[in-house]
Amino acid sequence: MSAILEVENLSKCFSEGKIALRDVSFSIPRGTIAGFIGDNGAGKSTTMGAILGTLTKDGGSIKIFGEEMDSNKTYLKEDVGAVFDQMHLPKQLNIKQLGNVLRLLYQNWDQYIFDYYINFFSLPKDKKIGHFSRGMSMKLSLAVALSHDAKLLILDEATAGLDLSVRYDLLQVLKGFVNDGQRSILLSSHITSDIEAIADILIFIKSGKILLQVSRETLMSRYAVLQCTDKEFEQIESSLVVGYQRKSDQVDVLVCDREQVTSSVARKDFSIDDVTLLLMRGAHV
Repeated sequence: MSAILEVENLSKCFSEGKIALRDVSFSIPRGTIAGFIGDNGAGKSTTMGAILGTLTKDGGSIKIFGEEMDSNKTYLKEDVGAVFDQMHLPKQLNIKQLGNVLRLLYQNWDQYIFDYYINFFSLPKDKKIGHFSRGMSMKLSLAVALSHDAKLLILDEATAGLDLSVRYDLLQVLKGFVNDGQRSILLSSHITSDIEAIADILIFIKSGKILLQVSRETLMSRYAVLQCTDKEFEQIESSLVVGYQRKSDQVDVLVCDREQVTSSVARKDFSIDDVTLLLMRGAHV
Protein backbone atom coordinates (compact mmCIF):
# COMPACT_ATOMS: atom_id res chain seq x y z
CA MET A 1 0.00 0.00 0.00
CA SER A 2 1.78 3.18 -1.18
CA ALA A 3 1.88 6.29 0.96
CA ILE A 4 -0.07 9.35 -0.14
CA LEU A 5 1.78 11.56 2.37
CA GLU A 6 5.34 11.09 3.64
CA VAL A 7 6.82 13.42 6.24
CA GLU A 8 10.48 12.87 7.15
CA ASN A 9 12.57 14.70 9.76
CA LEU A 10 10.38 17.80 9.59
CA SER A 11 11.68 20.65 11.76
CA LYS A 12 10.44 24.15 12.46
CA CYS A 13 11.71 26.95 14.69
CA PHE A 14 9.94 30.24 15.25
CA SER A 15 11.72 33.59 15.26
CA GLU A 16 11.95 33.78 19.03
CA GLY A 17 13.99 30.56 19.00
CA LYS A 18 11.19 28.27 20.11
CA ILE A 19 11.46 24.82 18.56
CA ALA A 20 8.01 23.84 17.32
CA LEU A 21 8.82 20.60 15.47
CA ARG A 22 11.69 18.19 16.13
CA ASP A 23 12.42 15.67 13.35
CA VAL A 24 8.75 14.84 12.84
CA SER A 25 8.32 11.75 10.66
CA PHE A 26 5.21 9.77 9.70
CA SER A 27 3.45 8.45 6.63
CA ILE A 28 -0.16 7.92 5.61
CA PRO A 29 -0.99 5.09 3.17
CA ARG A 30 -3.62 5.52 0.48
CA GLY A 31 -7.15 4.69 1.57
CA THR A 32 -6.62 5.47 5.24
CA ILE A 33 -7.67 8.03 7.83
CA ALA A 34 -4.93 9.11 10.24
CA GLY A 35 -5.88 10.61 13.58
CA PHE A 36 -3.40 13.27 14.73
CA ILE A 37 -3.49 13.45 18.53
CA GLY A 38 -1.84 15.86 20.96
CA ASP A 39 -2.44 18.68 23.41
CA ASN A 40 -2.73 22.33 22.40
CA GLY A 41 0.72 23.51 21.32
CA ALA A 42 1.96 20.00 20.63
CA GLY A 43 2.71 20.79 16.98
CA LYS A 44 -0.34 19.49 15.10
CA SER A 45 -1.31 22.77 13.42
CA THR A 46 2.32 23.64 12.71
CA THR A 47 2.83 20.28 11.02
CA MET A 48 -0.31 20.73 8.95
CA GLY A 49 0.73 24.25 8.00
CA ALA A 50 4.11 22.98 6.81
CA ILE A 51 2.42 20.24 4.75
CA LEU A 52 0.12 22.78 3.10
CA GLY A 53 2.88 25.35 2.59
CA THR A 54 1.26 28.04 4.72
CA LEU A 55 4.30 27.77 7.02
CA THR A 56 7.90 27.49 5.85
CA LYS A 57 9.70 24.44 7.19
CA ASP A 58 13.28 24.74 8.42
CA GLY A 59 14.29 21.21 7.55
CA GLY A 60 13.06 17.82 6.43
CA SER A 61 11.03 16.48 3.56
CA ILE A 62 7.32 16.48 2.74
CA LYS A 63 6.19 14.32 -0.14
CA ILE A 64 2.62 14.21 -1.43
CA PHE A 65 1.78 11.55 -4.06
CA GLY A 66 5.52 10.78 -4.15
CA GLU A 67 6.54 14.35 -5.04
CA GLU A 68 8.31 16.84 -2.83
CA MET A 69 5.83 19.52 -1.81
CA ASP A 70 6.71 22.94 -3.21
CA SER A 71 4.77 26.20 -3.19
CA ASN A 72 5.26 26.46 -6.96
CA LYS A 73 3.62 23.10 -7.65
CA THR A 74 0.06 24.34 -7.91
CA TYR A 75 -1.06 21.06 -9.44
CA LEU A 76 -0.24 19.32 -6.15
CA LYS A 77 -2.29 21.85 -4.18
CA GLU A 78 -5.25 21.13 -6.47
CA ASP A 79 -5.34 17.61 -5.03
CA VAL A 80 -5.24 18.69 -1.38
CA GLY A 81 -8.29 19.93 0.54
CA ALA A 82 -7.90 21.72 3.86
CA VAL A 83 -10.14 22.71 6.76
CA PHE A 84 -8.66 24.73 9.63
CA ASP A 85 -10.14 25.54 13.03
CA GLN A 86 -10.71 29.05 11.67
CA MET A 87 -12.43 29.69 8.33
CA HIS A 88 -10.28 31.14 5.55
CA LEU A 89 -12.96 32.15 3.04
CA PRO A 90 -14.07 35.65 1.92
CA LYS A 91 -16.59 36.79 4.50
CA GLN A 92 -18.27 39.40 2.28
CA LEU A 93 -19.59 36.75 -0.13
CA ASN A 94 -22.59 34.45 0.15
CA ILE A 95 -22.44 30.79 -0.86
CA LYS A 96 -23.75 31.40 -4.38
CA GLN A 97 -21.06 34.01 -5.01
CA LEU A 98 -18.40 31.81 -3.40
CA GLY A 99 -19.20 28.95 -5.78
CA ASN A 100 -18.72 31.27 -8.76
CA VAL A 101 -15.30 32.30 -7.46
CA LEU A 102 -14.09 28.82 -6.58
CA ARG A 103 -14.92 27.31 -9.97
CA LEU A 104 -12.44 29.81 -11.43
CA LEU A 105 -9.75 28.87 -8.90
CA TYR A 106 -9.95 25.07 -9.10
CA GLN A 107 -9.59 23.21 -12.39
CA ASN A 108 -11.54 20.28 -10.99
CA TRP A 109 -14.25 22.28 -9.25
CA ASP A 110 -17.54 20.36 -9.20
CA GLN A 111 -20.49 22.67 -8.57
CA TYR A 112 -22.90 19.73 -8.37
CA ILE A 113 -20.97 18.19 -5.47
CA PHE A 114 -20.66 21.59 -3.78
CA ASP A 115 -24.41 22.15 -4.02
CA TYR A 116 -24.98 18.64 -2.67
CA TYR A 117 -22.94 19.30 0.48
CA ILE A 118 -24.43 22.78 0.96
CA ASN A 119 -27.87 21.13 1.03
CA PHE A 120 -26.57 18.20 3.09
CA PHE A 121 -25.32 20.60 5.77
CA SER A 122 -28.44 22.82 5.47
CA LEU A 123 -26.43 25.98 4.85
CA PRO A 124 -28.14 29.23 3.73
CA LYS A 125 -27.10 30.18 0.19
CA ASP A 126 -27.92 33.90 0.39
CA LYS A 127 -26.48 34.76 3.80
CA LYS A 128 -23.05 36.42 3.95
CA ILE A 129 -20.38 33.98 5.08
CA GLY A 130 -19.11 36.49 7.64
CA HIS A 131 -22.37 36.08 9.57
CA PHE A 132 -22.05 32.30 9.83
CA SER A 133 -21.70 30.62 13.21
CA ARG A 134 -18.55 28.60 13.93
CA GLY A 135 -20.36 25.35 13.18
CA MET A 136 -21.73 26.69 9.88
CA SER A 137 -18.28 27.95 8.91
CA MET A 138 -16.76 24.52 9.52
CA LYS A 139 -19.43 22.86 7.41
CA LEU A 140 -18.85 25.31 4.56
CA SER A 141 -15.07 24.84 4.69
CA LEU A 142 -15.53 21.09 4.51
CA ALA A 143 -17.99 21.40 1.59
CA VAL A 144 -15.33 23.37 -0.29
CA ALA A 145 -12.62 20.82 0.52
CA LEU A 146 -14.80 17.98 -0.79
CA SER A 147 -15.77 19.72 -4.04
CA HIS A 148 -12.56 19.93 -6.06
CA ASP A 149 -11.66 16.23 -6.36
CA ALA A 150 -9.01 16.34 -3.62
CA LYS A 151 -7.06 13.14 -2.98
CA LEU A 152 -5.80 14.22 0.45
CA LEU A 153 -7.75 16.06 3.14
CA ILE A 154 -5.96 17.95 5.92
CA LEU A 155 -8.53 18.61 8.64
CA ASP A 156 -7.53 20.62 11.71
CA GLU A 157 -10.29 20.38 14.33
CA ALA A 158 -12.90 19.98 11.56
CA THR A 159 -15.53 18.58 13.95
CA ALA A 160 -15.18 21.44 16.47
CA GLY A 161 -18.35 23.43 17.02
CA LEU A 162 -20.64 20.80 15.53
CA ASP A 163 -23.41 19.09 17.45
CA LEU A 164 -23.42 15.33 17.88
CA SER A 165 -25.79 14.47 15.00
CA VAL A 166 -23.93 16.65 12.51
CA ARG A 167 -20.59 15.22 13.66
CA TYR A 168 -21.95 11.73 13.08
CA ASP A 169 -23.03 12.63 9.53
CA LEU A 170 -19.67 14.28 8.89
CA LEU A 171 -17.74 11.24 10.06
CA GLN A 172 -19.75 9.04 7.68
CA VAL A 173 -18.85 11.43 4.84
CA LEU A 174 -15.16 11.17 5.74
CA LYS A 175 -15.29 7.37 5.86
CA GLY A 176 -16.92 7.34 2.43
CA PHE A 177 -14.23 9.70 1.10
CA VAL A 178 -11.49 7.04 1.47
CA ASN A 179 -13.57 4.06 0.34
CA ASP A 180 -12.02 3.91 -3.14
CA GLY A 181 -8.60 3.20 -1.61
CA GLN A 182 -6.99 6.14 -3.42
CA ARG A 183 -7.72 8.99 -0.99
CA SER A 184 -6.54 9.70 2.53
CA ILE A 185 -7.24 12.04 5.45
CA LEU A 186 -5.08 13.57 8.18
CA LEU A 187 -7.49 14.56 10.95
CA SER A 188 -6.68 16.33 14.20
CA SER A 189 -9.37 16.61 16.84
CA HIS A 190 -9.67 17.12 20.58
CA ILE A 191 -12.81 14.97 20.38
CA THR A 192 -11.03 11.64 20.74
CA SER A 193 -14.25 9.68 20.21
CA ASP A 194 -14.40 11.05 16.65
CA ILE A 195 -10.89 9.81 15.93
CA GLU A 196 -11.63 6.49 17.60
CA ALA A 197 -14.73 6.09 15.41
CA ILE A 198 -13.02 6.46 12.02
CA ALA A 199 -9.21 6.51 12.21
CA ASP A 200 -7.17 3.62 10.80
CA ILE A 201 -3.86 5.07 11.99
CA LEU A 202 -3.06 7.01 15.17
CA ILE A 203 -0.21 9.52 15.36
CA PHE A 204 0.59 10.92 18.82
CA ILE A 205 2.65 14.13 19.06
CA LYS A 206 3.97 15.96 22.13
CA SER A 207 6.20 19.05 22.32
CA GLY A 208 6.90 18.85 18.59
CA LYS A 209 7.99 15.20 18.63
CA ILE A 210 6.17 12.12 17.39
CA LEU A 211 5.77 9.69 20.27
CA LEU A 212 3.95 6.91 18.47
CA GLN A 213 2.47 5.99 15.10
CA VAL A 214 0.41 2.83 15.17
CA SER A 215 -2.66 1.37 13.54
CA ARG A 216 -5.75 1.54 15.73
CA GLU A 217 -6.19 -2.23 15.35
CA THR A 218 -2.63 -2.95 16.51
CA LEU A 219 -2.93 -0.57 19.45
CA MET A 220 -6.09 -2.22 20.74
CA SER A 221 -5.07 -5.83 20.03
CA ARG A 222 -1.35 -5.97 20.83
CA TYR A 223 -0.56 -3.11 23.19
CA ALA A 224 -1.42 -3.07 26.89
CA VAL A 225 -1.62 -0.62 29.77
CA LEU A 226 -0.05 -2.21 32.84
CA GLN A 227 -0.45 -1.16 36.47
CA CYS A 228 2.86 -2.03 38.09
CA THR A 229 4.76 -1.71 41.29
CA ASP A 230 8.16 -0.04 40.98
CA LYS A 231 9.84 -3.45 41.15
CA GLU A 232 7.62 -4.89 38.39
CA PHE A 233 8.29 -1.84 36.23
CA GLU A 234 12.06 -2.29 36.56
CA GLN A 235 11.73 -5.87 35.31
CA ILE A 236 9.95 -4.92 32.05
CA GLU A 237 12.22 -4.92 29.00
CA SER A 238 12.82 -1.25 28.13
CA SER A 239 12.27 -1.90 24.39
CA LEU A 240 8.63 -2.78 25.18
CA VAL A 241 7.89 0.46 27.05
CA VAL A 242 6.28 3.21 24.95
CA GLY A 243 5.48 5.51 27.85
CA TYR A 244 4.82 5.47 31.59
CA GLN A 245 3.29 7.60 34.32
CA ARG A 246 4.15 7.34 37.99
CA LYS A 247 1.30 7.64 40.46
CA SER A 248 1.29 7.55 44.25
CA ASP A 249 1.32 3.79 44.63
CA GLN A 250 1.87 2.42 41.12
CA VAL A 251 3.29 2.99 37.67
CA ASP A 252 0.99 2.93 34.63
CA VAL A 253 2.95 1.62 31.65
CA LEU A 254 2.05 1.42 27.95
CA VAL A 255 3.81 -1.55 26.33
CA CYS A 256 3.86 -2.42 22.63
CA ASP A 257 3.53 -6.20 23.00
CA ARG A 258 1.33 -7.57 25.77
CA GLU A 259 2.43 -11.14 25.06
CA GLN A 260 6.02 -10.42 26.14
CA VAL A 261 5.03 -9.27 29.61
CA THR A 262 4.36 -11.76 32.38
CA SER A 263 0.65 -12.25 33.00
CA SER A 264 1.13 -11.68 36.74
CA VAL A 265 1.37 -7.92 36.15
CA ALA A 266 -2.01 -6.19 36.49
CA ARG A 267 -3.55 -4.87 33.27
CA LYS A 268 -6.42 -2.48 32.71
CA ASP A 269 -8.94 -2.09 29.96
CA PHE A 270 -8.01 1.02 28.02
CA SER A 271 -9.29 3.40 25.38
CA ILE A 272 -7.51 5.83 23.05
CA ASP A 273 -8.26 8.51 25.67
CA ASP A 274 -6.33 6.49 28.28
CA VAL A 275 -3.36 6.10 25.94
CA THR A 276 -3.46 9.81 25.09
CA LEU A 277 -3.42 10.86 28.73
CA LEU A 278 -0.59 8.49 29.56
CA LEU A 279 1.56 9.66 26.64
CA MET A 280 0.85 13.37 27.08
CA ARG A 281 1.29 13.45 30.88
CA GLY A 282 3.80 10.67 31.31
CA ALA A 283 7.48 10.05 30.53
CA HIS A 284 9.08 8.16 27.67
CA VAL A 285 12.00 5.78 27.45
